[in-house]
Amino acid sequence: MQFALMIYHTPEEFAMRKNDYSDPHLGAWRAYYKALVEAGVYVGANALEAPETGTTVRLKEGKRRVQDGPYAETKEQLAGFIILELPSLDAALEWAARCPGASIGAVEVRPLAPEAMRRGFTG
Repeated sequence: MQFALMIYHTPEEFAMRKNDYSDPHLGAWRAYYKALVEAGVYVGANALEAPETGTTVRLKEGKRRVQDGPYAETKEQLAGFIILELPSLDAALEWAARCPGASIGAVEVRPLAPEAMRRGFTG
């Protein structure tokens, strides 16, 4: 079963990304990535740019409405995601707890729903 680990950061944590690569937090991320790959559970991942670079699109009364920046004003914003292949939610929670993002922000764990995608595209 595949799980998405969605990592949330505060604006201060987004700013940390611009630090020198010798930052100890970046070393924790490298070690975490290596552990995921060595365990054979890593499927893919990516970081996202800061929330202010996003654009939200809604369709209201047949008209496209575009809003720059994040839609919700919240303390933490989605910073990136990791997709893992794991046997259970408990295993996903274990990996989420090991994620460096959990120590400075939050990590949401959610199962992927590939059957919903198949139903949506095939009728």
